[in-house]
Amino acid sequence: MTEQLEYHHGQSKAVRELLVFTLGQEEYGIDILKVQEIRGYEAVTRIANAPAFIKGVVNLRGSIVPIVDMRIKFGLGEPVYNAFTVVIILNIFQRTVGMVVDGVSDVIQLAEDELRDPPEFGSVVETTYIEGLGTQGERMVIIVDIERLMSSDEMALVDITDRG
Repeated sequence: MTEQLEYHHGQSKAVRELLVFTLGQEEYGIDILKVQEIRGYEAVTRIANAPAFIKGVVNLRGSIVPIVDMRIKFGLGEPVYNAFTVVIILNIFQRTVGMVVDGVSDVIQLAEDELRDPPEFGSVVETTYIEGLGTQGERMVIIVDIERLMSSDEMALVDITDRG
């Protein structure tokens, strides 16, 4: 009987670790394993004819890294750059990409029972890149599938096909 109890108590729930960032009043979470580093916002070099949400590029230790402004990408109004604005440097499909967010709040762990499916909005709201909602008490975090977002056709930042 004790073996069964130990086994039962020894079971581990699947836990997801997310970096939480803010855009306006909302909190978003991305898989912490995709995050390479977090940097303060600095001026970028603009690229001609790039979509508005691609702010430009920065030189990061010899690598040219495209920078995406998530507030513009998600249509959340005009971005304001201040002391709290940060760039999250991501590693996605062996490519380095930066995303500008209003701020980073913390890293959270969500158990399976704290995850909810994304709400159905019909065609009014774009939910393709929303994996679900994380809830901890009154706190709600929108979980973004950052790989799907950054590899989407409109972003054209990460090529997931092997064209070799």
